[in-house]
Amino acid sequence: MKRIHAAIRRQLHLAGGLAMTAAALAAPFNPADPPAAWEPLGLSGGGGMFTPAISPANSNLMMLNCDMSAAYISEDGGHNWRMIHQAQLRSDTGCRPAFHPTNPDLLYASSGGQLRVSRDRGHTFTPIGDLPQALRGEIAINPGDPQMLLAGTSRGQCFRSADGGATWRACAGPAGPVIGFHFDRTRAGRTLFAATDQGLWRSDDGGASWAAKTAGLPWLEIQGFAGASDAGQIALYISLRSREENGEFRGGIYRSLDRGESWSWAMGEGINRETRKADPWAYGSLPQYRQLLAADAQPLTVYAMNTSTGFHPPHHETVYRSDDGGRSWRETFFVDPRFARYNVAPNYVTASTGQSFKGGETPFGAALCNTDPNRLIQVRSDCQITHDGGRTWFNGDIYPAPGVTPKPGSAWVCNGLVVTTTWNYYLDPHEPNRHYLAYTDIGLARSLDQGRTWIWWDPRSWAPWRNTCYELAFDPGRPGLLWGAFSDVHDIPNDNIISGRHGHNGPGGVCVSRDFGATWKPEARGLPARPVTAIVLDPRSPAGQRTLYAGVFLAGVYKSTNDGRDWAPKNRGLGHPDNLRVSRVIRHPDGTLLAMICARRAAVGQPLLPEGVGLYRSADGAESWQKIEFTPRLLYPKDVSVNPLDSRDLLVGACDAGRGDLSGGLYRTRDGGQTWQRIGRQGSQTFGGYFHPGHPGWIYMTLTEGAPGAGLWLSRDDGRTWEAFQELPFANIQRVLVDPLNGRRLYISTFGGSAWRGPAEP
Repeated sequence: MKRIHAAIRRQLHLAGGLAMTAAALAAPFNPADPPAAWEPLGLSGGGGMFTPAISPANSNLMMLNCDMSAAYISEDGGHNWRMIHQAQLRSDTGCRPAFHPTNPDLLYASSGGQLRVSRDRGHTFTPIGDLPQALRGEIAINPGDPQMLLAGTSRGQCFRSADGGATWRACAGPAGPVIGFHFDRTRAGRTLFAATDQGLWRSDDGGASWAAKTAGLPWLEIQGFAGASDAGQIALYISLRSREENGEFRGGIYRSLDRGESWSWAMGEGINRETRKADPWAYGSLPQYRQLLAADAQPLTVYAMNTSTGFHPPHHETVYRSDDGGRSWRETFFVDPRFARYNVAPNYVTASTGQSFKGGETPFGAALCNTDPNRLIQVRSDCQITHDGGRTWFNGDIYPAPGVTPKPGSAWVCNGLVVTTTWNYYLDPHEPNRHYLAYTDIGLARSLDQGRTWIWWDPRSWAPWRNTCYELAFDPGRPGLLWGAFSDVHDIPNDNIISGRHGHNGPGGVCVSRDFGATWKPEARGLPARPVTAIVLDPRSPAGQRTLYAGVFLAGVYKSTNDGRDWAPKNRGLGHPDNLRVSRVIRHPDGTLLAMICARRAAVGQPLLPEGVGLYRSADGAESWQKIEFTPRLLYPKDVSVNPLDSRDLLVGACDAGRGDLSGGLYRTRDGGQTWQRIGRQGSQTFGGYFHPGHPGWIYMTLTEGAPGAGLWLSRDDGRTWEAFQELPFANIQRVLVDPLNGRRLYISTFGGSAWRGPAEP
């Protein structure tokens, strides 16, 4: 026990440049109390969400997809969510799933383009069918004959199945990316409709033949489609791209009550038909209607989502509702707290800032319950849900802690909809009940109760570069004093940056907090306006004049010897004049510094360049650097960690470099880099490896960005054999922190799934 506890103290000394205080070390350490299961932590929401769906058999049952690989299920109307295990289903942001019309346990979904079915309410999925193309657009089930399915594909075709998805045939007629389907219930579902961005087609013989039904529409730039029918009535709705002609609004929403034989303009009283911007914050001069929703339970009720022509109502982006087929409309969605008719419950952004930051666009996705037209969900980087037809909306991505009134600095509860990247998880070395999360997109969050609830920073406290916090460093002698590495560029060193898909020239910097991260100030002089990816403190430096090191993307390593106030470059021997893309700096307790220079391309699509890429060591406080050579050569290293007991014992995660290069994996050197051995490979992109400080021989390996299976692995024999954490539902894992107070508990950061807490062994 003493050996394990001492090793964990050494790990904290390394990771944050400090040791735990006596009070923290005296806290209970109970190795007999490991967590029973994995639990998500942090602030929910914050990342892109798409393709939601609501079960017609149980309106509390919902599903949505995230653009960071995971899909989610809610069974309580959107208040709480469960991530679907990665081995069962991977997300597909381009294909809406389909719930069975009467069996709430049965649903179809796309897993990366492949059709899968669940018969147990989304807990397990199995492949089904012989679709020859990847799914795209929508899967739809005929309420009148649930064995009949329609689906769109990535090649702009429509397919149908008459046997519950087992076999599929192409539909001759519909062409273009599928927007939506409808089954005509006035004719027992034998009449089918398929809408694409190029037209609307009808089949009167169960999908055997199709005919275009767009006569009377002024043009065919189709943006949205919805159909609704009951035993006695059918209503079809199409939205066309809006145009301005001679100062008049043209296009928008059209309605057909005769199965597409004729169309009437449905831009009735109350809906936005403006042709000019009302203010500088408008999304455009014309409102575009990109989503339409209708339900069989009430065919003349239709919802429409618009882009804004101004910030304030009635010009804002909203959700319009009509109960007479589009003859008249009313606004139902007022998201900004400053609006007089504000009717959306606050989330941590609106409660902390007093405003909404939506950009005037339509949602990334929206869905209506087919049996209850008052239940609607819409998603962007947040999620709003109404159960009362738009009179009120609540947040499906977060809710306030019990008994807490939302306001700046208030606490929020994670509801499982964790869709955002985290870089590092920290326990405060002075007060271990305080936890911190370094985020992409939403900057920083902190907890005062061991991760049960979370506080988001706000305009009173955030750094000037608030998109991303990469790292924190804690003063070992003064509680509450910490430094942060911040940036307006995220995803360093992941493939968005390396490939050039995302820009990397945004600013960043170092800030200091003296109140446990509640507020941050930029006090650094001498740092270039570049993303700061690392911040490291030397605990042997004098209090009040701490030595700090910062990794600056594109600019190398900088050093301060006066508590981070003044900085100077320390790049002798580091990198290459064309590549000072520092993505990581760490310090061993013996004073050794390590810096990682990440991969670079000359241009998008070009091969990775070798200049500067690699790992560098300094034994003299960054005054000089020596390159540690890799054998074999690695062009895409991601992360480095060091054995707390031996600075020559290193782990480096690397990715395949493309064009036949299969060098990705986990590499280890025990002699400071003279020789290397690849000790693990479970996928093309290994993020890193991490030592367990209390168990010699235990090494964790993490996979990210398209991990083919489990993203977290453990070796108990120095990398000779590996065991997967199959219970962990998320696949794309980044870093591992062993709980400094309980060596049987892990905290992990992820690429798009927030943070998780769970057992230290599978």
